Amino acid sequence: MYLLDTNIFLEILLKREKSNAAKHIFINNPPTDLFVTDFSLHSIGVFLFQRNKHDIYERFVNDIVIKAEIGVIGLDPKDVPLLASASKRFNLDFDDAYQYAVAVIYGLDIMSFDADFDRTEKGRKVPDSGQHDY
Repeated sequence: MYLLDTNIFLEILLKREKSNAAKHIFINNPPTDLFVTDFSLHSIGVFLFQRNKHDIYERFVNDIVIKAEIGVIGLDPKDVPLLASASKRFNLDFDDAYQYAVAVIYGLDIMSFDADFDRTEKGRKVPDSGQHDY
């Protein structure tokens, strides 16, 4: 089961270079095995709203969260010590420390294009456009 980092979704939404690799995550895995943090969901909203792409955000939430039923998970306030500890221990910024802490608490592998997760003991899975399961 995978926690999908924010950059996975932005690659697809913005039709960036790695969008095909990101799409294969959804092709090769049932939605019940895929999760996004509440933080990522809202960060994507902030990013798209700043660019006046409200309609893209609405479609994204409808298609990914509501229709595909990808799980949205997050941290409880009592988990802030883990968040702060991960940031200090692995030199992660807030958003990466948040993803890491959620992955630890829920026992998920992190799927990301962000090499910062390589500094953690969890590491990361890197999407590719191969024809295999992750």
